[in-house]
Amino acid sequence: MQTQLLDPLFRATGKPSLAAGMQPLFVVLWSSAFIAGVIGVGAAPPMMVLFARFAIAAVLLAVYATVIRASWPSAGQLKHVVIAGLLMQIVQFGAFYTAMSLHVSAAIIALVQGLNPVVIALLAGFIGETVTARQWFGFGIGGVGVGLAVIDQSSMSLVGLLLCVIGLLGLSVGTIYQKRFVPQVDSRATTAIHMAASAPIAGVLAWNTGQLHIWDATRFAESLTWMVLVNSMVAFLLLNAMLKRWEATRVGRLFFATPAVTAVLAWLFIDQPLRPLAAAGLGVGLIGMVFASRRPTPAIDQQQPVPVR
Repeated sequence: MQTQLLDPLFRATGKPSLAAGMQPLFVVLWSSAFIAGVIGVGAAPPMMVLFARFAIAAVLLAVYATVIRASWPSAGQLKHVVIAGLLMQIVQFGAFYTAMSLHVSAAIIALVQGLNPVVIALLAGFIGETVTARQWFGFGIGGVGVGLAVIDQSSMSLVGLLLCVIGLLGLSVGTIYQKRFVPQVDSRATTAIHMAASAPIAGVLAWNTGQLHIWDATRFAESLTWMVLVNSMVAFLLLNAMLKRWEATRVGRLFFATPAVTAVLAWLFIDQPLRPLAAAGLGVGLIGMVFASRRPTPAIDQQQPVPVR
């Protein structure tokens, strides 16, 4: 069983072609979460969506981690895994999904989240990483792209923008925290713990705010199926595996690509328009990603192989 499912992909990251393939796959899967989220919060309140997503994903991931005999974190590591999970899950998606319920578009939420590389770069010193001048230039261009697109959304409320910023900080700080305190924990077990820790909090919030109801059961089930199987499981397993393998700044720059992909998916599947200035912002953001990219040092990759389990 240890050779099934995603394990070969994780171990194959030592091969340049397959390692490169992980990155566009992650971008597409991650971007699809915004589309599923919009559909989900159109069928049920945001905390109800999150509670169902986290609870189901936690069970499936725990079973998966157990079957493949993944290494669970030690007692000393557990608290750090939980903290990182709460930041990356309940803080990030709680804020983003609530923003979606306030009619903030999927592309704009993805654009704000696209600032993740900039925030990670600002905090990179805490995990012993350095940022080159070329990367800083790219991060600056990417930030300008996000700003252009957000300015184009004159109807977006201040509360919606604030929620987007909170979601961004949840993802960025959670990424740095995990890379700082538990960089080598097994990504399969870690992702299961992230979901398990976040589910009860989402449930309590849903109960206390009266969000335990569903308006459209069919759309709710469809979006939930995608969010659990693709977004909560495959995408986050890929994210945690890449964080374990590569520098946080290298992983973080992938988020510059998600806004453009999200905008296209939103236009194709949920009929959200893409305005000219927002489109320009997407293009500028992609240019920033190119400048922020840098080739990994082969010696580092060889010194930190992905363990075969």
